[in-house]
Order: sequence, then C-alpha cells, then structure tokens
Amino acid sequence: MKIARVIGSVTGTVKDGRLVGQKLLLVDIVDASGAVLNPSQVITDTCGAGVGDMVLLASGSAARISPETSGAPTDETAVMLVEEITVGNQLTYLANSD
Repeated sequence: MKIARVIGSVTGTVKDGRLVGQKLLLVDIVDASGAVLNPSQVITDTCGAGVGDMVLLASGSAARISPETSGAPTDETAVMLVEEITVGNQLTYLANSD
C-alpha cells in the first residue's frame, strides 16, 4: 500500500465501459512527511476523496477487489481517507489541520 495526496481529478466522455461511473483522481505518491515520491498518478476512488486529502492506495490486483472496482482497468485505488500519520511518536500529518 502507498500514501498519496489528491491534487486533482480526471474526466473523459469516451472511455472503457468499465470506467463508467468511476471517479478518477490525480494524485502524487508521497512519503510519511508529504514529500512527493512519484508525481501525477491517476487512480480510482472508492472513499469519496477530494483535492488536498491524503489517501491510502491499494495497488495491482488488490486495487480491483472492491465491488466498485471489480473488473475495472485500474492499477491503483484509494481505499481509505488518511486521518493522521505518526512516525516514531511524532505526528507528521493530521487531516484538516491546515
């Protein structure tokens, strides 16, 4: 699993039929401090994430296990909204603390 910050969304009218109804997000894969490791990845969303949210990603075949993504052509899916990240007893991220 990976952590990512939502930076936008992706939409399109002409697409694979298995993506109809899927919410697609643009995310940066980040480390526990929020530093970008892998920018601009497109993922599917099962948890209602929005811009600025941190999400936990399931990758590979695990990205297609949920009923919402079963059979969808996706390699990564947001499966949880991250509320906080703690590393070595130090809080490195707290949702809605902007």
